[in-house]
Amino acid sequence: MLQPSRVSIAGQVAIMTVAAVFEVGGDALIRAGLRGRGGALIAVGMATLAAYGVVVNLVPVDFSKLLATYVGIFAVVSVLFGQLLFREAVPISTWIGLAVILVGSAIIQMG
Repeated sequence: MLQPSRVSIAGQVAIMTVAAVFEVGGDALIRAGLRGRGGALIAVGMATLAAYGVVVNLVPVDFSKLLATYVGIFAVVSVLFGQLLFREAVPISTWIGLAVILVGSAIIQMG
């Protein structure tokens, strides 16, 4: 098991970023599968979501702080996937909301 003193803050952020890519990517695969691209994508998406659950729990911090902090990283990855992968226009209200989420995550992590 990973010990908190053995994983730097940068390492924790990296692990959470990988987890967020798995979670958002898994959801994107399931979405594509449900929209006519086949059941195989749904199955791969489900496996990817399971991988997210394993990876995010490699971060050796209290569960409440872990997921509260993770939500901020997840939100950033979600907006970037929408913008870059799905070519969605991201309105200013989304960027403002994202800033609010990041401030909340920081308060929880540092509090």
